Amino acid sequence: MMIRGDSGYGPALPELHRRLRWVALAGIVALALLIGRLWQLQVMRGEGYYERTVSNVVKERYLPSVRGKILDHKGVALADNRPAFNIYATPKLLTSETKASLALLLGLSEDETQRIDERLEVGKKRAPSSPVLVLEDQGRDRAAKVEQQRTRLAGVEVRHEPYRYYPQGQLAAHLVGYMTQMTADESDRLSTQGYDPSELVGRYGLESAWENYLRGKKGIERYAVDARGQRLADETAATLIQGERVVDPVPGANLVLTIDAELQHLAEKAVAHTAASAVVIVEPKTGKIRAMVSKPSFDPNIMTGHLTKAEYSIMKDDPLKPFVDKTLRATYPPGSIFKFATAFAALEDGQAAEDESMFCTGEYQLAGTHFSCHGTHGKVDLLKAIQHSCDVYFWKLSERIGLDRIAEVAREYGFGAPTNLGLNGDSGGRMPTKAWYEEKSHYKVGYATNAAIGQGDVEVTVLQMAMAYAAIANGGTLFVPQVVERIEANDGHTIVSYDPKAARTIKTPVDALDTWKRGMYKVTNELGGTAYEHGHIEGVTVLGKTGTAEVKKHHRDSDEKDVDGWHPNAAHAWFAGWAPVEDPEIAIVVLVEHGGAGGQVAWPIAKQILEGYFTGINSRAPWRASGHPSSPLPKDMPAVKRFPGQ
Repeated sequence: MMIRGDSGYGPALPELHRRLRWVALAGIVALALLIGRLWQLQVMRGEGYYERTVSNVVKERYLPSVRGKILDHKGVALADNRPAFNIYATPKLLTSETKASLALLLGLSEDETQRIDERLEVGKKRAPSSPVLVLEDQGRDRAAKVEQQRTRLAGVEVRHEPYRYYPQGQLAAHLVGYMTQMTADESDRLSTQGYDPSELVGRYGLESAWENYLRGKKGIERYAVDARGQRLADETAATLIQGERVVDPVPGANLVLTIDAELQHLAEKAVAHTAASAVVIVEPKTGKIRAMVSKPSFDPNIMTGHLTKAEYSIMKDDPLKPFVDKTLRATYPPGSIFKFATAFAALEDGQAAEDESMFCTGEYQLAGTHFSCHGTHGKVDLLKAIQHSCDVYFWKLSERIGLDRIAEVAREYGFGAPTNLGLNGDSGGRMPTKAWYEEKSHYKVGYATNAAIGQGDVEVTVLQMAMAYAAIANGGTLFVPQVVERIEANDGHTIVSYDPKAARTIKTPVDALDTWKRGMYKVTNELGGTAYEHGHIEGVTVLGKTGTAEVKKHHRDSDEKDVDGWHPNAAHAWFAGWAPVEDPEIAIVVLVEHGGAGGQVAWPIAKQILEGYFTGINSRAPWRASGHPSSPLPKDMPAVKRFPGQ
């Protein structure tokens, strides 16, 4: 029932108006709040929300720079680049189902699947929204399959990029090196230097040591994607991307080496029949390395992204150690090629003379210890002791001068310290002294006897020995070995060139040097010399010294077989020398690991290399045309034969 006032509705109307006013006020307040909120979102925070929205749509990826080439001194490419198809995946978008589909589509091996998982794990930690290189250098067929199924493979894409390859295969592989993708720890450490987790980095040799010059500077590409991670058209992307869409990469610099690829090939061919060996060839006048061979080797093309775990395990467990650079990282007892240090120490101190004779019965006694020479040489002077490699003669010299004096001369010639070539793993070897033995236990006089002939605890690298003989050849300048001649920009202009650098001038007297050289002449050129039997090089006189370095015996099971004739208890075969005698052009050191006698094994290899060099590679050498040797022949050395007509 409705109650009415005097006018019929008097009391109810004001109440209604009052309520309407409150409703209107509430509406106005709500509208004001809504407008304020919209103003806050669109005006005050609009830019921030827009950036967040765009950041979920606009992506960045690095554009790899073209890595610098590694060239020999004539411009032959030892490391270059070629186009390749690389497959990338974005960790945040790649589901387990998509990954399974990719594996099925491409027929991935277990190794490849595991590699993808490992790389995605690294990517998740660093940048889950950024694409990660999961499969590099894929064939055209695989790339086409992925492209055809892009709509079903969210977060997967194919990129056409430059890829590192080595056109000469295994040639100088230990020196050049190879590349692999970064580990998780490396990715974290190198991120501050602008590296992307997907980048390959130099892993060995020059590729590693000169990484900063070779890699260049990566570029950036900004692009837009849809919710499935697929790229939007450029026209659409242009409305979302602010700033430059593409920042071009800067190519890396080229390394021009002192290496001669033709000589390197000749040297590698000469040791092809050996199981494990090393060769270093250097210019005595400059310290420039012309060839460095380490065998067995590896193919850097396989090492760079194509090595399976099974292949890696086989190489890692190989007793011949293909991953170890035998010119630089491995150390060996040098045997008789080390005797020059003993001779120089004795001659400098007046404790020896070139014409002093001693008698070798093949046996030697010292402090109750019995030593056996490798032959019975009878009455020999110093030159014949060098020629026949008589140990007894040098054992007797060691009694006069002692271990520390031998070590002092050896250190002058670079032993006991790294050569400073500039590559990782440059071993310093070991040149023991009395103090070294006393620190270990105690010193015995027999230690000097062993050291005098390059045995016992003396350990050297092939590179150290090559630089030492180069110093003897040039008259006493020990050079720092040089393998990089200059750095070139991508357009070919020189950025920086490197001059030869002398480590020191050695104080060995000229007379002592000449005595050793005359002994070396007898080794290679006179009947009875340890390198005479295997012939000579027509028109070129070689000075050399052989060495047969005994090794510590290893216990092996009776049913354990040799590896291609390689036996860990066999002696190392050495040869060290240079040619031509008038004006030394190249010095060479050959080591055949566990190869046997130096004169029978190492010298024929050195002879083959030298013959190929002087009759083929450098048949028009300046020394032949000039007729003016830079230094006189040592006294009483026979004249050198010349080519007909010269």
